[in-house]
Amino acid sequence: MTELTAAAKRTAQAWIDEHLQQLTEWHTHIWELAEPAWREYRSQQWYVERLRAEGFTVEDGSAGMPTAFSARWSNGDGPTLLTYAEYDAVPGNSQAAATTEAPRDGLSRFAPGHTDPHSVLGISTLAGVLATQHAMRQHDIAGTLHYTGEPAEKMHGSKVVHGLRGYYDDADAIVSFHPFYMLPLCNTARWDTQCGAYYSKVYSFICDHPEQWQLSSADPNSPIPASHSAARAPGANLSLMQMYSASRSMLDAMLPATGGWSFSDAILTDGQATADNLPQRVARVQFSWRTPDIEMAEHILQVLDRNAAAAASMGHCELEERWIARSRPGRTNHAMATLLFDNLSEVGAPSYGPEAVAVAQEVQRSLGLEPSERPFLAETEQLIAPQEAERGLREHMPAWQRNWTSDDYVEMSHYAPLVRFYVSRPALQPVPGAGPYPSWVMNALGGIPETIAPTIVTAGKTVAGTFLDLLTKPEVLAEARREFAERMAADPVPPLLPADFEPPIDLPWPDYRTDLSGSHEHRHW
Repeated sequence: MTELTAAAKRTAQAWIDEHLQQLTEWHTHIWELAEPAWREYRSQQWYVERLRAEGFTVEDGSAGMPTAFSARWSNGDGPTLLTYAEYDAVPGNSQAAATTEAPRDGLSRFAPGHTDPHSVLGISTLAGVLATQHAMRQHDIAGTLHYTGEPAEKMHGSKVVHGLRGYYDDADAIVSFHPFYMLPLCNTARWDTQCGAYYSKVYSFICDHPEQWQLSSADPNSPIPASHSAARAPGANLSLMQMYSASRSMLDAMLPATGGWSFSDAILTDGQATADNLPQRVARVQFSWRTPDIEMAEHILQVLDRNAAAAASMGHCELEERWIARSRPGRTNHAMATLLFDNLSEVGAPSYGPEAVAVAQEVQRSLGLEPSERPFLAETEQLIAPQEAERGLREHMPAWQRNWTSDDYVEMSHYAPLVRFYVSRPALQPVPGAGPYPSWVMNALGGIPETIAPTIVTAGKTVAGTFLDLLTKPEVLAEARREFAERMAADPVPPLLPADFEPPIDLPWPDYRTDLSGSHEHRHW
């Protein structure tokens, strides 16, 4: 390590230590907002204002997405390095930052809450970017920092759109962070096994002409030929139910029961719950599926498309199809993974001090458990080398399977050398004989400052160290770019959506509802 690089890293790490109280306060703010996908208006605006205050030039609502942004800061000619924030929360997971199960004040438990949590994903990378910026100024290091706001990650929403619009084209390298969520991907970087393909599509059934279902059935004696007693089309709900039941019934016929693929659904509402005796005019169902490769994803798509056409016909409906996401499997980069893990090793794994331990023990007491002396999962305070994590992953996968689970960072990996890394979020060690902890526990620990601060410190310092290496060691960046070019040439995979793809921001996604004064305190959960 050169003296310049070492000194710059010390400067960046000191900045994070000195600003930790502020960083945790920022995190609490985003965590409390907990806005769902495509509706993260206040979270996005906070980032836009914060970055402008720090000297960044910010495009508000980048690529036509109201809750996205693209921020840049330059210190002269040099590499362009990119990382990003996410900030979408998950409906149905409202949890207070407390040691007992309870929704946040004034909300139903069905309101959104941060689960992974994306709140700390964004604040950790922001910490890394601002620490890098400070070090670049102090040590006169040239280069450009590009920081994007990526809404709707839970639906693979924005990254495919930013990519298609060229926002990643000038990146020399990309760092992708996520809080730890499953072993063995804890305090490590992905090696060969990246996330796989992800498809998501909304099928809308539109019944615009219910009165034309059976024209001959109208009562000839009625003074109103289209009276409420006339036969009308079954309508959109019938089509939706047929689509749902057929597709769910055919799961075992879509793909072999191997490879770790998954299939999920959501029914969207257009607010027709108080309709009278007219047939439902519109009904929408979203299906999303994760597969190890594109071929498997396409097999599921064919089944769903056939089912949708048949269901629409049964209900006398028109069918509208809308892509939500269509993501390629990720590309690995060993040079980037090695560099990042070297920096993670310099920083060290998160460490949970007495305050965090006391919080965890109070959670255990609230569940009727005897408090543990060391309540946190042991792996959350340990590093695991990328190659060792890879070996652990492969033990549970078929030999033919190349990818596992899904996340939309995969789209970014087709534009520049990228490393995907994980730092542990607070998770408790299971108590023998007590079964797993309820999900609210992990959600709560993700919002309590004492337990989430170690994630911010470790991830932020790791991002900053990796960026400073890339800015001051041209040979390291050159090797990452050489490997990227080689892998692209060996296996080119074009985007799966057209260049003019429009983000589905107009669909009836869950949202906060305001009262007439514009206040966000009255919500429809």
